[in-house]
Amino acid sequence: MADNFLENKFDDYRQKKSAPMSKSGHSLVSLLKKNRSYRGYDPAYKVSVSALEQMVSVNMLLPSAKNQQALRFKLVTEDTGAEKVLENIKLGGMLPELHLPFPGTEPKAFIIICTTVPDSKMLHVDVGIAAQSMLLKAVDMGYNGLIIGAFNAKNITEKFSLPYPPALILAIGKGNEKIELTEISADESHAYWRENGTHFVPKVRWKELIV
Repeated sequence: MADNFLENKFDDYRQKKSAPMSKSGHSLVSLLKKNRSYRGYDPAYKVSVSALEQMVSVNMLLPSAKNQQALRFKLVTEDTGAEKVLENIKLGGMLPELHLPFPGTEPKAFIIICTTVPDSKMLHVDVGIAAQSMLLKAVDMGYNGLIIGAFNAKNITEKFSLPYPPALILAIGKGNEKIELTEISADESHAYWRENGTHFVPKVRWKELIV
């Protein structure tokens, strides 16, 4: 009886060992699909400094040109100066008539990406990789975000006493907009638009991206 018990246990062990491991978390494709540019956020969700720190922490895993690791990050929450950022950014450049974000839907947390070295082509690559990676981490944590390139760099630097110049700003929060991707051909308009409360983002079909 004892022998049968041990044999059965060993069979169970072999079956579990040979079974494929179950996957957890999100796939890269699902994260990319969810990582849309939100210009309106749910005011009920408050982003903590700790959450922003988790997003910044992914930079330890990223490639860097010449391994110079030249990026630094200023974390801003609703309690530490979000209004100062909001006064110096512009959202929805292709929809100026909407004056985004709508009142009450403003983002209340930001990551200001600064650079410690002079501007260069490879620095731009590093900044882009960092911005995308932090936003993917944000989505993985249940948040949403937006890359902001239209901002008053002089005012942002002065208001936050930044020791380095800002290159990009990420808005972080819980998006409350409906966003849909729509396929287009390469020669169609790339401008995003809104219709019946939905934000449509045209994307060129991937087969047409190959030359």
